[in-house]
Amino acid sequence: MTNKLTTALKAALGITLSATLSVSALAQNGALADNYPDLADLFNAHDVTQGALYDAMAEINANPETMDARMEVRMEVDMLNNMNMQDHMMMGHGGSEMVMDMSGPYGELEVQARVQLATLLRRDHSDEAAASAFENAESLPVHAWRVLAWGRQFQRDLFNIYADDSRSMMQKRTAVAEAIEAYQTGDPRHAVSVIPKNADLYLAGPHANAAKTAFPRLSGLLWTNQWLQLASLEAMVVGQLDSQFLGKVPVTLERYWNKIGSDTGMTMFPVPVEMPSVPAIAPSLYSEAPQAAVIIDNLNMLEAAMADIIAYPNLDNRDELLENIATEFTSANDNIADEMSYLLSALRGGIFNQGGPAIGDLMGSERNRSRSAMNMNHTMIMSGPQ
Repeated sequence: MTNKLTTALKAALGITLSATLSVSALAQNGALADNYPDLADLFNAHDVTQGALYDAMAEINANPETMDARMEVRMEVDMLNNMNMQDHMMMGHGGSEMVMDMSGPYGELEVQARVQLATLLRRDHSDEAAASAFENAESLPVHAWRVLAWGRQFQRDLFNIYADDSRSMMQKRTAVAEAIEAYQTGDPRHAVSVIPKNADLYLAGPHANAAKTAFPRLSGLLWTNQWLQLASLEAMVVGQLDSQFLGKVPVTLERYWNKIGSDTGMTMFPVPVEMPSVPAIAPSLYSEAPQAAVIIDNLNMLEAAMADIIAYPNLDNRDELLENIATEFTSANDNIADEMSYLLSALRGGIFNQGGPAIGDLMGSERNRSRSAMNMNHTMIMSGPQ
């Protein structure tokens, strides 16, 4: 691992230690911290870890020792992106099918980065550290990190709404609508569209597939963190819609840590090999708050697209590309998709490949299987309690 990367991660760890000492002064406010403190703390860790994850990719790509591996990665990514649609359908969404090869081209450098990121993930982080995580990421230019940071604020507002047991579902619908309005008007330049963006923005661009090809352990970590976000929201929503599903947030946390596995990323549990989407992982949330669901999916697609750009080797204009992709996702008029295209894209990769359902059971991929073979599991997962 390069000295610069080691220094960056040590700095993040140092911030964590100092933040832990002042946690009482910087305590989180809101229903999420009150009712689900472990989840609130973990989401802070997600932000700090994600900023460090982007930097880890960038630093490994800048390491002179990886020059040969970078050339091979670039050739493989370009080959994947030049495949026709039929080839992609044969291999799966974005070129994967249930199994991700964890032996990435950067070998021990990626393993060391994954270990240090896992250390960050398992520590406590203050609200202050989480709020500045994207700003402090050296690999993110200003417009890019501001879009991510503003999106995180919306996501925190959404979690505080659904974590509040004192509100009825009707009151929560009103609160979600107000949160969406505040998100769109509070900082419109850095708010992603409330209309679904075309998935080709991250699946079919010249840098698509770079993160999963170059950094399978790190991209798996990014998608696993996204999975928990959706799964825990789904558990809150479905628990209020049907009392038999109350108290299932700990189930999502248990599944999450099983997917995280060891510090090196090894696990016997299914890790997402596709970007998790709301319609697949949180269908009840999509039914209750479709615009909020679209915002979350647009943000997650943007995070994946940014990871691909950072992971793609030897780019001279990386900052410009990151700024441009952030602008694409904040545009309300460009590269938009209709609802059916959005849903088909979200579900095409399969629930299992996106990490599996939040609280239901799905022991294997449901792709290309009949409903009878699935025992109607897919229907039950997607419909949810009404």
